[in-house]
Amino acid sequence: MYWFKNLTRFTVPVKLKHRTASKLTPTLFSLQHVHQLAAAGDAVAPPASGLGPTKKPDKPRIVVLGSGWAGCRLMKGIDTSVYDVVCVSPRNHMVFTPLLASTCVGTLEFRSVAEPIARIQPAISREPGSFFFLANCKGLDAKNHEVHCQTTDGLQTLEPWDFKISYDKLVIASGAEASTFGIKGVKEHAIFLREVYHAQEIRRKLLLNLMLSDVPGVSDEEKRRLLHCVVVGGGPTGVEFSGELSDFIMKDVSQRYTHVKDYIQVTLIEANDILSSFDDRLRVYATNQLTKSGVRLVRGTVKDVQPRKIVLSDGTDVPYGLLVWSTGVGPSSFIRNMDLPKAPGGRMGVDDWLRVPSAPDVFAIGDCSGYLESTGKSTLPALAQVAEREGKYLAELLNKIGKEGGGYANSGSDMELGAPFVYKHLGSMATVGSYKALVDLRQSKEAKGVSIAGFTSWFIWRSAYLTRVVSWRNRFYVATNWLTTFVFGRDISRI
Repeated sequence: MYWFKNLTRFTVPVKLKHRTASKLTPTLFSLQHVHQLAAAGDAVAPPASGLGPTKKPDKPRIVVLGSGWAGCRLMKGIDTSVYDVVCVSPRNHMVFTPLLASTCVGTLEFRSVAEPIARIQPAISREPGSFFFLANCKGLDAKNHEVHCQTTDGLQTLEPWDFKISYDKLVIASGAEASTFGIKGVKEHAIFLREVYHAQEIRRKLLLNLMLSDVPGVSDEEKRRLLHCVVVGGGPTGVEFSGELSDFIMKDVSQRYTHVKDYIQVTLIEANDILSSFDDRLRVYATNQLTKSGVRLVRGTVKDVQPRKIVLSDGTDVPYGLLVWSTGVGPSSFIRNMDLPKAPGGRMGVDDWLRVPSAPDVFAIGDCSGYLESTGKSTLPALAQVAEREGKYLAELLNKIGKEGGGYANSGSDMELGAPFVYKHLGSMATVGSYKALVDLRQSKEAKGVSIAGFTSWFIWRSAYLTRVVSWRNRFYVATNWLTTFVFGRDISRI
């Protein structure tokens, strides 16, 4: 327990390890230090060159690009007595995405779904050769075993600078980005639902529209536009967000915004059937439940996104006040621009052991990777359980390689790697609001298996995700938030 560690810190003498400057060539500035220099009016020094190659007796270095499901599960499983771990990511936490939709309407607090990297792998905070760098990877030099990175503060308030990191093993787990299908206006006017700041933006926009619609002089037409929440994409994320919105409207908005409660509406737009990967019976149940909750289902494709309306392919105009885009993911520009073999769909190509064949000591896992055609395997879906399973497998494989002396660069290529990665689907779950959910435990769409819906499924859904939350701290937060919402309702403060 964290509190017990803090207690022992004051009662037990601890011999501290200090990070020596020799680990960095030269030492990298932290963003906090740069802020202090800027506040004092001092000039910021030129960028440091970064982390040089490791030399014995130092431990070999694993560099992990990304802090999503795959990268964090890998870091959690890495044996830090064998390797030093360096994580490069534009965020210092992992997002528990299955519960992200609940934060948009106040069912959960934002911190309940964010787990700091330093808690997932404590060595990053305390080991002299392990680090976390708030940066983006801009390029890979596979020949020299280097990654080229650029700092970021997420706000573009600081001038970025470049640095290099030498690696012994590189794990690319940079994830994917939301698919817009080249539709004009999506990036400018829609909000995605993949990060905590997306959920914060949705929440602020939703509450702002509720308050603006209550101002005297606003026409009925404008009220309907402001309070029209449009969700594009009928996958699990879009359906769960629509269900959360309908619960928020029925249980909270109807009591606290009585003047405008009759104007608010939720529309879910999907080109085909919603929840296409689920059992047919469960899809029908979800459709009926969402309709009963007041969600309007529209079958169609979006042609154009404008500041106040979207245009469907049949020419229909759909005015909106809040537009949430949830149509799946595709390869990021970082992956697309890399000169390495690609899997079908543009992902980073890997073999049966999740290695990038044309780049020694480079591995790829999660949504950014897919099997090469030469393996004869189809690309796995972009799911959290796929990424987590790949991260666990690769951590065990790298630990095995390191313990057998193959952890350093250009070593271990002739080692026996053991069994290749095999993915077994554990099933799918989704909540549809009103204490109802779907649980589909079939291993594939064509296979037979258990599939249930209703309150029992909702209880299973909540119990399963509560146990999957990374830390006991966040499990406590989530359970407490659920109880508080049940007793007192959702918080509607716009902060």
